[in-house]
Amino acid sequence: MTAEHAPRILYQVKQVELAVRGRLDAVVRPHGITVTQYTALTVLEQHPGMSSAQLARHAFVSAQAMEGIVRALSDAGLIDRVRDPQNRRRMTISLTPAGTAMLGACRADVDRIEGEAFAGLTADQRAQLGRWLQDARRALESSPPVD
Repeated sequence: MTAEHAPRILYQVKQVELAVRGRLDAVVRPHGITVTQYTALTVLEQHPGMSSAQLARHAFVSAQAMEGIVRALSDAGLIDRVRDPQNRRRMTISLTPAGTAMLGACRADVDRIEGEAFAGLTADQRAQLGRWLQDARRALESSPPVD
């Protein structure tokens, strides 16, 4: 197949995303959470103390959708919302011990999915792929969307 007729990289990335999402759903659903909720928890693991708006941006959902996600995670005891002492109008969100435990319970299965998806790559190639994907995300975030 020539490069001219090869599937677009964007299409291939979307195919991988859909396949991963299906596998992740099978892993996290028995724990009573959705893939989007799991994503929010992993973001909070890396960046505790975010606002709901920041979390929405990092989890790739709208601010309105994040409000429902935050409510569900809070009701499940997986996150805490507290007033930011520097800005009393701002609420910050962090994992609770139960949220940390939830991520721990999912970790081996998620590691297995990632290992299966990228089994054909060396550790260096996986690291390079990660850098390329981050570069692509940053490039899209820094340019205005096309209407």
